[in-house]
Amino acid sequence: MYSFLKTVFYYFFTMIFRLKIIGTEHIPAHGGVIIAANHISLWDPPVLGAACLRSIHFMAKEELFTIPGLKWIIKKLKAFPVRRGAADRTAIRHAINLLKKGEMLGVFPEGTRSTTGELGKPEAGIAMIALKAGVPIVPACIIGTNCLFKDGHMFPQFIIKFGKPIMIKEDKNDKEIMEKISTTIMQEISFLLKGGER
Repeated sequence: MYSFLKTVFYYFFTMIFRLKIIGTEHIPAHGGVIIAANHISLWDPPVLGAACLRSIHFMAKEELFTIPGLKWIIKKLKAFPVRRGAADRTAIRHAINLLKKGEMLGVFPEGTRSTTGELGKPEAGIAMIALKAGVPIVPACIIGTNCLFKDGHMFPQFIIKFGKPIMIKEDKNDKEIMEKISTTIMQEISFLLKGGER
């Protein structure tokens, strides 16, 4: 079901929103990896999933799993619930296990959607997960998904850009290291948003 829905989304975004994908060569073909992207719209998870050759698991706020139709779709798209506003140890443990099994995890470091399109402050969870799982982080930027039906943009172009992997070398997860990793992630996403390519 995942492959079918992914294919449907890919052709839908390509035909309707002229989806442009840049930098997929930066995504490792095998092994655990985290895709860290900015978050500006509810369209972001399916657009990001459609842009990746590999299947991707997403953390999604648990409230979405209370909506019957949406719950079915997001579960088929390999999403799993996470409680916001507190450290959800169950979700974090599940994410680490997925990564250690060689799966790909999609995360929005800001933890919530940006209403302005500007990058917000990252949460520390992604750095902790990367350190404990020992996997690289691929920064990504999403452009255009927040412009749908706004300011005369009926069908804006969707653009996804992936940057070079951020390799995690430290074997400890103290606060200073996690803040350093989080800052690096947001700097790379900002670089991509401003037109840069690695």
